Amino acid sequence: MTLEIERRFLIKNDTWKEFIKKKFYIEQGYLSKSLDDWIIRVRLIGKKSKIALKKHIQGFTNFEFEYSIPRSDAERIMSNLTNTIKKDRYVLEFEKKSWTIDCFKENNYPLEIAEIELSNEEEDLFLPSFISKEITGLTHYSNFNLANNPFSNW
Repeated sequence: MTLEIERRFLIKNDTWKEFIKKKFYIEQGYLSKSLDDWIIRVRLIGKKSKIALKKHIQGFTNFEFEYSIPRSDAERIMSNLTNTIKKDRYVLEFEKKSWTIDCFKENNYPLEIAEIELSNEEEDLFLPSFISKEITGLTHYSNFNLANNPFSNW
């Protein structure tokens, strides 16, 4: 069983850019129709492709199972989906912690979200100066919701 313990935040400035370690482009789409059950996601990352199954458990902990799938299969699935998102993902190193910044494109531009994965929900966390409001658990900011109800429509 794989658990994802993650907190998410809005970003208030660009100072995070000095901590970038790597960047990649992501396209992802959803086969699920509701946040109430398992979320099934297909993701294209560079030349890789994956399918993931996610389900909220409690707090900011989710089940997350992710598997590589053939690129041609992922592209075929994505070509039949209308609820997709595109984003640049940046991986940062800050105070010996790995942060992820997603900069959304198209109908979700200019939304930027910072994420950090934790070892447990009680883990102490020092928030960098580029962090604004916490959005952990706010479902309208979930990638699934952004694919179905883009930021530009809010």
